[in-house]
Amino acid sequence: MTTETETCHAHGYTPEKAAYLRRLRLIEGQVRGLARMVEEDQYCIDILTQVTAVTSALKAVSLGLLEDHLTHCVADAARKGGPEGKEKIDEAMQAIKRLTR
Repeated sequence: MTTETETCHAHGYTPEKAAYLRRLRLIEGQVRGLARMVEEDQYCIDILTQVTAVTSALKAVSLGLLEDHLTHCVADAARKGGPEGKEKIDEAMQAIKRLTR
């Protein structure tokens, strides 16, 4: 069995790392805003609207990371074939299943 570093020397998201970090910092700010809304006893529907926005933002980050992984690590492993390719495809399918729950 190969390790992640043997299969995928640079992560597929590496070229977009700064963009991902920027998006995650924005999401972090949104979550702090949610906590502030609860502390200030704001209207439930307004809080739920912001929860939906945070959830959507996290899903977008997840889908972007998944796409980067598929086009980089999984595609490379699939081209090589053998057990490494199957392992990466299985790993990707498990990630997709987790995302769609």
